[in-house]
Amino acid sequence: MGARAILDFRFWIESAYCLLPTAGYGHRRLAASRMNKILSSPMRCNPALPSTLTILQRCKVEPTIALSFRSRSRGRGISLGVTRKEGQGEIPLPRLRDRNDSPALVNASNRFMSTRLLTVLLACAMTCLTFLPAEAAAKPGSQSLPAGYVLYLRLEATISTTASHLHDVVKARIIREVDSGNRVLIPLGAEVQGRIEKLIPSSSATDRARLLIRFDKLIIPDNPAVTFAGHISEVENARENVLQDGTIWGVLASDLPVSHLEDTMRKLAGEDSELSKYGQKAFGKSDTSINYGAGTDLTLVLDKPLSLAEMPPSGSFNQLPPGVPDAVARMLQGAPQRASGKGGKPGDPLNLVVIGNISEIRDVFSQAGWGEAERKTGKAVWDTARAVADNQGFGRAPVSDLYLFGHREDLAFEKVLNTFLKRHHLRLWRTTGTTPEGREIWLGAATHDTGLDVHPGVVSHAIDPDLDAERAKVGADLRVTGRVAAEGLVTRPDPLSQGLTATGGTWKTDGQLLVIDLATP
Repeated sequence: MGARAILDFRFWIESAYCLLPTAGYGHRRLAASRMNKILSSPMRCNPALPSTLTILQRCKVEPTIALSFRSRSRGRGISLGVTRKEGQGEIPLPRLRDRNDSPALVNASNRFMSTRLLTVLLACAMTCLTFLPAEAAAKPGSQSLPAGYVLYLRLEATISTTASHLHDVVKARIIREVDSGNRVLIPLGAEVQGRIEKLIPSSSATDRARLLIRFDKLIIPDNPAVTFAGHISEVENARENVLQDGTIWGVLASDLPVSHLEDTMRKLAGEDSELSKYGQKAFGKSDTSINYGAGTDLTLVLDKPLSLAEMPPSGSFNQLPPGVPDAVARMLQGAPQRASGKGGKPGDPLNLVVIGNISEIRDVFSQAGWGEAERKTGKAVWDTARAVADNQGFGRAPVSDLYLFGHREDLAFEKVLNTFLKRHHLRLWRTTGTTPEGREIWLGAATHDTGLDVHPGVVSHAIDPDLDAERAKVGADLRVTGRVAAEGLVTRPDPLSQGLTATGGTWKTDGQLLVIDLATP
């Protein structure tokens, strides 16, 4: 609980009782019963917290003061319960009301509390407020993910504004493990469930399709299901935008270049239906529906903190085999820091190392949903043009050649969704280095295209300036396949930290390279 939250608290005196020698038997019995319940109950705002009695004892506060707290931002407040040991004198009581605005249980006095009692109450409240965050954080075996934490999901089945239905169940899987130190909080493959809360197909060329998926349940194997509050913040590489509440906002027909080609073909064709059909066959037909297949990646942001039980460590996954870091370090000693264009102009910074043969590399990227880029042929160029016109993804589009060690990339892979403008992509070059076991070492450069970067005489993809985020994306995607033996970061001498792309865009990095050791069959 931060200082801002503490300042936002308001104090309510919910009940204050004295076990007075002068009070009637019924009042004493009622007060004793009520206080016993308050003292022995868990904290109301979080049942995982210990009872008031336990907290007060740890605070070194006389356990005759009962306290529970709730945030005013959630419509709740501090609740205090007071009792006095018999024989310690009489303290006047106020006239109180409970939450239902009924008369308070104790009507022994209508006078206000004495200054002494108020001082005790406030002192105990502030003492416990200071103590409670430490108590919650120190609770063994559990951790809390804060509001704003990002979870990475992958859809299990297709969803669409044309084929899905309102309230349909939607399932996804966690594709990036969440850990705390060496303890796992959410393992890879944990299931996330939700429902479609809004589904509005596009009704015309000027109407946008809308889709809202509300995920609210996390299912970890061998653990009870956990409910949470969150919203989708991004659909990776999608042409659609996501609003602040998580609603996916579709595109208009006018946003698709193919719609303008359709208009042109209709004007040229006139009554010639054959020419119109040829245009549709050549360029496709505009489609503004929202349609995400199985394997679509989403990011989800928590709206409220999520408390999770710790699980055993995931093993030595991040420990590279002995000898591999040294072999990689020797290879990097003579390697450039960036690839370059054919004319020698600096290109993408190197941020990946892959250990394995070409067959293993192709297999693992295929299983991860990445397509291998085609070489520049007439057909590949035509397919790319069609993808641009229809604003659709083309997962095998050729990439521009970059050079390392005097030759162009040996392999290139990309991952797209439904637009040519956005894609994850990387290039790999085979090096002469090998591990102690004789396995090949490849160097790679991964970037995330996020749109077009247009300069005089140059039209190229704009990239996400955070190269480390794309490095992590590649490692996470390959790890999900189960074909990765180990991953680890290595730092080369004189690492890069920032620079400019060929078109003047900026990029930044911590200078480390991710080593991905592929599992052998």
